[in-house]
Amino acid sequence: MVTRRPIELTLIHTPDAKGEYGEFPALGLGRITDFSNIQRTLTDLNLAVPTDEAVSDEPIDLRIYSSRVPDLTLIDLPGYIQIASMEQPDSLKEKIAALCEKYIREPNIILAVCAADVDLANSPALRVSRRVDPLGLRTIGVVTKMDLVPPEQGAAILSGNRYPLHLGYVGVVAKATGKAHWRENATSLAHRAETDFFADHKDVFGDLSPSSSSSSGSGLMVGTGMLRRRLIDVLESSMASSLHGITNAVQLELEETQYQFKVQYNDRRISAESYVAETMDALKGRFKEFTTQFRKPQIRAKLKEMLDEKVMDVLEQLYWSDRRAAELAALGADPKVKPEDVESYWRYKLEAASSLLTKSGVGRDSTLLVADGLSALIDSIAAREPFTFHPQAAERLIEFSHAILRDRIGVTSDSVENCIKPYKYEVEVDEREWEQGRTQAIDLFEKESKLCESKLTDIRKKVGGSRRLSSLVGYVKRLEEEESDRKQRRLAGVEIGPQPSDEATEKQRREADDYRFPPAQVLDGQSPSHNSLCDANTR
Repeated sequence: MVTRRPIELTLIHTPDAKGEYGEFPALGLGRITDFSNIQRTLTDLNLAVPTDEAVSDEPIDLRIYSSRVPDLTLIDLPGYIQIASMEQPDSLKEKIAALCEKYIREPNIILAVCAADVDLANSPALRVSRRVDPLGLRTIGVVTKMDLVPPEQGAAILSGNRYPLHLGYVGVVAKATGKAHWRENATSLAHRAETDFFADHKDVFGDLSPSSSSSSGSGLMVGTGMLRRRLIDVLESSMASSLHGITNAVQLELEETQYQFKVQYNDRRISAESYVAETMDALKGRFKEFTTQFRKPQIRAKLKEMLDEKVMDVLEQLYWSDRRAAELAALGADPKVKPEDVESYWRYKLEAASSLLTKSGVGRDSTLLVADGLSALIDSIAAREPFTFHPQAAERLIEFSHAILRDRIGVTSDSVENCIKPYKYEVEVDEREWEQGRTQAIDLFEKESKLCESKLTDIRKKVGGSRRLSSLVGYVKRLEEEESDRKQRRLAGVEIGPQPSDEATEKQRREADDYRFPPAQVLDGQSPSHNSLCDANTR
């Protein structure tokens, strides 16, 4: 196959250009004046497609700038095949059909290329174009190899009596014949061969002069020049017909804008200054409306939620993963236990928990919490009218507000830390406040416990029950222990591998375990929260 990727060839008419050149925008090669290099680059890009894929839907973007070309875009697609060869994938036929289907939809003009020495009834290009364009309103038939059939037979094909197309057929001779002059390239030789062929059969195909709109006397369209003019005429007609739809869309948008203007401004005159002033007033009013979310009760509730999460993190870090955590239930249930009777181990745990809370940067975290809320507020304001009509103004508003927050957040967090520092280490509470805090802590713990139970239930359902979950956790723990043992051996410099028989047994066991536990379930079992949940459930 020659064409393995769609080639999007864009011809750009540049009347002031001194020469002709091409560009590959995606490759960044700059201007290429040697068209043989362009041909080699196209060949390399096509051959870069792996053989097992055969075709790729990633297009090649090529642009040609010249004063001798019209403004036109052509797309060269891989040719249809009937069967795939031995080294090609079995799905190649379907891949090519799906690739071409994307490009032959409306409003694109279809160039159905078919050979003159092959019956048009067997042409895949005509068959596919007939499916998407039944009336042939946007299909041009390009008949190649006109020199391989008798002139009368070629003229009968171009007349389109058997398979009519609204845009007609154009006959071309694309292959050079005869000897080339030493200054003549392949393109010029092919053009000369085409001109000579149709001139020799002027009685059948008519005149091939550029001034004639069609071959005189016969009404047939032949020659590459005629194909070029036909394409330009068809594209101009297509663009002219689409202008009506564009005009209607603009008219509807104008009427909608006029209606909105009447609703919002009651048909009164408005200037740019007054519009900006009203927009700023609306911004101030909206900001004032949203500031109710940042009053003392709302901020206190958000800070309490944040501190509750920190408390849960400390409990998980110090208590829930502790194997002696069950002793706390007995200490709490015994009314005779006094503070001085508590083991020093638990007093150390309490001091560590207090230290984690006081040194966690409560002032900085609370400042970041408020700053994030303000940022979200600004983003929500900028995402609503009238800023939806002015994306640049909305972007500048967001950048400006975020820059202010970034400049002030450091000083503000330091000020908050200094304000709360005297109260971080010696908290004075009365009996009522202590009891209220204790009740809230119990409620928080029960809420977290319910969430954990719900998550554990979901995990059980995913892995297939409690027994399978226990087996999975044991399997993960065994893997972790083996990995830890291997690390310790490597650190100690001991290279003691298992015996061959042990290796076979280990391999069989691992294969059996891998079959029992899919990778997704192993990831569930490796999660620390899942392990702690299972341990808590076991206890």
